[in-house]
Amino acid sequence: MEPERDEVYERIPWETLEPRGGDRQWMIYAVCGAVVLGALAYSFVLNRPIAQPPSETGSVVSSVPATSAVPAAAAPPSTTASPVVVAEADLFAIDPERIIQSAATHAEWLAVEYVSSDGGEEGTLAALLPVGVPLPITPEGTQVYVDWAGIRSVSQTGPSSFQVDVLVSSLVAREGAGFVRQPAILVGVPVEVDPDGGVRATSVPSISEVSLTPAAEIGLLEVPPEVVAALPEGGEVVGGRQTSDGWEVVVMLPGGDGVSRPVSVEVGG
Repeated sequence: MEPERDEVYERIPWETLEPRGGDRQWMIYAVCGAVVLGALAYSFVLNRPIAQPPSETGSVVSSVPATSAVPAAAAPPSTTASPVVVAEADLFAIDPERIIQSAATHAEWLAVEYVSSDGGEEGTLAALLPVGVPLPITPEGTQVYVDWAGIRSVSQTGPSSFQVDVLVSSLVAREGAGFVRQPAILVGVPVEVDPDGGVRATSVPSISEVSLTPAAEIGLLEVPPEVVAALPEGGEVVGGRQTSDGWEVVVMLPGGDGVSRPVSVEVGG
């Protein structure tokens, strides 16, 4: 009897090694079901409502899904003007420019009354000067009238005090003679302004001569004939100077009072 030999196959019978077709099919179904369930769970988590924290007043805010939240319309801005709070001190404050103007006006008034003298009562001047200051003494037959007055400078010397310099030009008539113009003088008036706006002189005015600034040199040239022909008649040409627009000519022209004065006349071209 021949010994038993192992069989050798030319082809491996795989069909004998594979599991049954029915068991493999159920495994595929289980895997697919697990994938579907996982996808559904993930989608549920994403769409889950977001719980809002309670408000500061303790009321509970209802949960609203994040995907369905609709922004509320913004309230229109209020057009009512907010009330302006103004300090009481500001309501009664005086404008600094008004203070300076009040000081200058009062000083000019005092300077006019101070220089003027017609021999009559001087009650206004007595009220403007500090108490105890004597009034000016005017010689008999002398009259002084102020021709003009103007503020030259205002200097602040304290919180509410000022030194005002007033230029004054006057006319004087003596012993029945005609009026003669006097050189301009500078009257210094120290004044102070009250919180209610009142102004008073704090001392006796000072008087000083007026120092003039040296005159400017304009350098007049001879005016060409064609420019002279364009000037108004009746005047004597003194000279002129060229400008960006033509010529500035100085002409002696008589005024309505018969006085000829140097007048500047512009001639284009």
